[in-house]
Amino acid sequence: MTFFKVFFSLSKIRFTFNLELRTLKLNSQTANTKQLYNDDGLSITATEPWFKVKVQLLVSYIQSFTINVSDKVDDIVFVDLFSGSGLYSVGHQKEIFQGTCLASLSSEIPITKWIFCERDVEQANALKIRVNKYHREKNVVILDSPLDELVDKFRSYIPPSKAGHKVAVVCLIDPFSVDIPFATIDKLTSLGFSFLMPFTFMINNRLNHRYYLHENPEKFKRYVGTGNFERLQSVESNEQFYKRLVRLYQNSMLVTGLNSAISTHKLDSKLMDLPAYSIGFFSRHFSSRAIQADIKVSEHLQFELF
Repeated sequence: MTFFKVFFSLSKIRFTFNLELRTLKLNSQTANTKQLYNDDGLSITATEPWFKVKVQLLVSYIQSFTINVSDKVDDIVFVDLFSGSGLYSVGHQKEIFQGTCLASLSSEIPITKWIFCERDVEQANALKIRVNKYHREKNVVILDSPLDELVDKFRSYIPPSKAGHKVAVVCLIDPFSVDIPFATIDKLTSLGFSFLMPFTFMINNRLNHRYYLHENPEKFKRYVGTGNFERLQSVESNEQFYKRLVRLYQNSMLVTGLNSAISTHKLDSKLMDLPAYSIGFFSRHFSSRAIQADIKVSEHLQFELF
């Protein structure tokens, strides 16, 4: 076995071992999260059990990103474009767990700066209080500006890469909706962002493909772009609609100049009435496939431990 094969194998073992430790730590933290946060009287978002698995997958992606870029850059910035209050609950708050923003702060990921964005006043205030109380030592910025003002804010808070000092930015876009215009993605791409995007939004018998294409078309056009909107018109089921959407969105990101990788994960949900959902990773400067490869190695562990 060559040196490079040995190094690659050891890197994968290290990632999987770190993932297992972090997953076990997250399970342990979940038991304590209710005790920590339940009595603060602040906003918590109710959701379904599979969200907990999704959070762990997203944190794994972020860790893989840092592993792959840490020897190439001086600073790593994590941006969560839709942070919420930082907490989710299942079963009338019988089970409370951290969203990706708080989970990334609790993990041992070597991020230089965290930027959390939340436009809902109540949720933004709850997130600020929780970050200040439990993660005061971390370099965190919380922005409540409208989406169309964030690009200028990012220019102020994120130093650009230059000769002698490189900066890598990974941006999570997870609103559980189609509330992110593709034009915004284009602007963030110009800032050198890499993107982590779960394709998750309400889709079931009531909010089905016909709803997005015919009852709320303007919003969906902004999300996928006019050209892609026209290509979706012939779909005949939610599953066909979803699969084609992900494929067309990936093609649009490729045209923008980003390399891409899509992973697919099991789903048991009433909010998303599909057998599986996709997570996309897109980057101009770093290998999306190398980052995703770590996730594929460890995916079986996710479902066994949860």
